[in-house]
Amino acid sequence: MKFHLTYRKKILIFFIILISAVLFNYLYFIFTTPGELTLIEGEINAYSIQTPFLVNVKADKEGIINFGNKAEGNRNSVNLSAEKNGSVILKMDLLGLIPLKTVKVDVLSNDKIIACGNTIGVKIKLDGVLVIAISDVDTVDGTSVMPAKDSGIKPGDVIVEVNGTSINSISDLIDEIDNSQGSELSIKYRRGEHEYLTKVKPARSIDDKRYKLGMWVRESTAGIGTLTFYDPSTNWFGALGHGITDIDTGILLPIASGEILVSNILGVKIGKVGNPGELKGVFIEGKNLGTIEVNTEYGIYGKLNVEELPAINNRLYPVGIRANVKEGPATILANISGDIVEEYDIEILKVSRGSLNGSKGMVIRVTDERLLEETGGIVQGMSGSPIIQNNKIIGAVTHVLVNDPTRGYGIFIEGMLRNIRRNDINLGETG
Repeated sequence: MKFHLTYRKKILIFFIILISAVLFNYLYFIFTTPGELTLIEGEINAYSIQTPFLVNVKADKEGIINFGNKAEGNRNSVNLSAEKNGSVILKMDLLGLIPLKTVKVDVLSNDKIIACGNTIGVKIKLDGVLVIAISDVDTVDGTSVMPAKDSGIKPGDVIVEVNGTSINSISDLIDEIDNSQGSELSIKYRRGEHEYLTKVKPARSIDDKRYKLGMWVRESTAGIGTLTFYDPSTNWFGALGHGITDIDTGILLPIASGEILVSNILGVKIGKVGNPGELKGVFIEGKNLGTIEVNTEYGIYGKLNVEELPAINNRLYPVGIRANVKEGPATILANISGDIVEEYDIEILKVSRGSLNGSKGMVIRVTDERLLEETGGIVQGMSGSPIIQNNKIIGAVTHVLVNDPTRGYGIFIEGMLRNIRRNDINLGETG
């Protein structure tokens, strides 16, 4: 009897270990296998599958990618040959029975793009009016009230309509409040992708005897950044490598219209530990470089007016995808004085293989003594500076580390190109 109990325990322990091993490898595969992959038309890449089990890999459509010499389901890697630009879904399953993961593959055109590095003025007008704070109103009857307090409207919301009238500017909002003469207003506002309706009764201010909602609002913003690239075949551009967010609320700003302008750098505030530096410059009004079509978490994109761009020579580069980015030496193109773009040495310290779209896919460090002397490292306004490695454009500078201005983050260039496609902007590819 004792023998049978021990035998059963061994069998139980064996199956627990077996199930644990299978579950561990399953979870490891799920979390280490990227859900998105980018290839360049005409190139062959080995796609590693980190699991000891036999995994079958199949594409949902033909003609965009082909499997190379290694057979489908090889548990070490699969050679993927990018035949033409477009998108395809790879479906992975265990032994053809258990679904494991789907991977979205984008094949980008092998056309070269222009790496820029020019600083630009960025001006955008919001799609609606952004609420940045809720405040008191001191009224004519001696009380202090907050008309919007219980309306549901919060900082970061965007007012799009009042009493059925579209709100495109602060003056539109003021007109509707004035016309109300203190009557309750019906307000439509947007929060993220959702819209809501609410009622707010304005209060008459003792300061100017006008009606107020008790809100601080914003209708536009402007700043300086860096142009990353443009496609000479279409003139579509990408810049910044991160989205334009509101300084008070942190939300990604919805844009109704926007433009980039020629800028001139007049000076630099040198970055120090705990105190980021910045490029100081001016926009040149009338020198419109292009229109901004979309503002995403991973940059701004639009159509370039090439005639207004300062001369760019010898900066036509092929695209280097994430899989080919290496830790080690690289360079950036930056404009820290006047309108002159120069190349500076950096080192790529870390590459995050599992992060594609994120604006912190790489950790970089400035090693160029000239740039360190002039700026202290990475400063505000350099966001979007293209990163070059092995004679390919591989990404763009996005952020500086506040506690170490010599270091910062970068986004992969393929992430910027994919965001153009996913926001329905045609960069010359089809599919």
